[in-house]
Amino acid sequence: MNNVSKPTVSAAAPEDARLPLGKTFAYGLQHILTMYGGIIAPPLIIGSAAGLGATQIGMLITAALFVSGMATLLQTLGIPGFGARLPLVQGVSFAGVSTMVTIVTGGGGLPEVFGAVIVSSLIGLIIAPYFAQIIRFFPPVVTGTVVTVIGLSLMPVAVRWAMGGNAHAADWGSTGNIGLAAFTLAIILLLNRFGSQTIGRISVLMAMLLSTVVAIFLGKTHFSTLGHSLTLAIPSPFAYGLPTFNVAAILSMLLIVLVLLTETTAGLVAVGEIVGSPVDSKRIAKGLRADMLSSALSPVFNSFPQSSFAQNIGLVALTGVKSRFVVAAGGVILIALGLLPSLGTVVASIPSPVLGGAGVVLFGSVAASGIRTLSKVEYKDNMNLVVVATSIAFGMIPIVMPSFYDHFPGWVQTLLHSGISAACLAAVTLNALFNPLRSTDALTAHS
Repeated sequence: MNNVSKPTVSAAAPEDARLPLGKTFAYGLQHILTMYGGIIAPPLIIGSAAGLGATQIGMLITAALFVSGMATLLQTLGIPGFGARLPLVQGVSFAGVSTMVTIVTGGGGLPEVFGAVIVSSLIGLIIAPYFAQIIRFFPPVVTGTVVTVIGLSLMPVAVRWAMGGNAHAADWGSTGNIGLAAFTLAIILLLNRFGSQTIGRISVLMAMLLSTVVAIFLGKTHFSTLGHSLTLAIPSPFAYGLPTFNVAAILSMLLIVLVLLTETTAGLVAVGEIVGSPVDSKRIAKGLRADMLSSALSPVFNSFPQSSFAQNIGLVALTGVKSRFVVAAGGVILIALGLLPSLGTVVASIPSPVLGGAGVVLFGSVAASGIRTLSKVEYKDNMNLVVVATSIAFGMIPIVMPSFYDHFPGWVQTLLHSGISAACLAAVTLNALFNPLRSTDALTAHS
């Protein structure tokens, strides 16, 4: 065991690898294409609930892209005290959408949402170093369980994309949509099976581009926006009015911040497992600070709380490209998409079934990484099997039955609506209960 660990200590960190500029941006574009739909959905939903027109909603979307790009650069490149310097893409979190919609429709409007986000995120920034200490309770039995559930919780997203993305559309679930998703998946598998290592690393990008071309001929998408001018649109600070501060709204968003801290911690642990780089409490704290600082500043540019995007972790697992500079290049692309709305609209024209076909293998790769970690856990003469089984089942509840917690208090719904946070809470709690001595050895297990 000692002979294996010594070279790892002396070797350069995998996430610090630098690739040629062309490959860096190609791999970075691949990251952005896999999560683009997820990043524009929250501002679209919140803007619609606020009664905004198409132009104003478009401003919210471009602001989300711009802020997410800046947050990604902060997380991947880092500054003293901020940023985990791991290949994590940041984006507007879906966790707080329902809470923000409630605030908007309750009469507070977007200014009240922005005020609540600023205050709650600043509180999150203060408590981040203390929250990061929970990494002590993340031995492999917990990390493997959480990473597995991250992958499983994303599968419904891939399935919805494969069916068309819009349940109210006439072609929802059509054989054409599912066939296009299957075609995308088949291309990815074939490129990985028969292509070179370089081809395999951009297999998702190539499959999405090829499938989009097929979709054009099938009439499932078009790129009419290519003829539009690339007008620069810099987000205007507080374009929807100065923030207002309501105590109830702030407390509601503070609960969301706790969920974001939990999910970001899980994401940091997951990507650390996949990259093969140690993640300790100091690194977690830097990652959480970056999240909270980005979230606190995002309302200035008319956007919402930021967190790491789990779907991109699957891309790291599938391609084996672990460089944080690749994801930083993706951050630059996000900023460009936010500053050039017409270009962002072109990227948004990629059909949902194409994303679904790619999502199946990407999200499955995350779950497989978790299973690989669980395979190394000792199950003899202990309660680890119970910890894993119960935690995965607990995490699957909101996935297979989203209405399960509808009659519970609001704070319970907020904490447990996400399979990731539910599984994380269950795994940490059960491990601390059944393996109290092992939970304190997590740092050793990760180093």
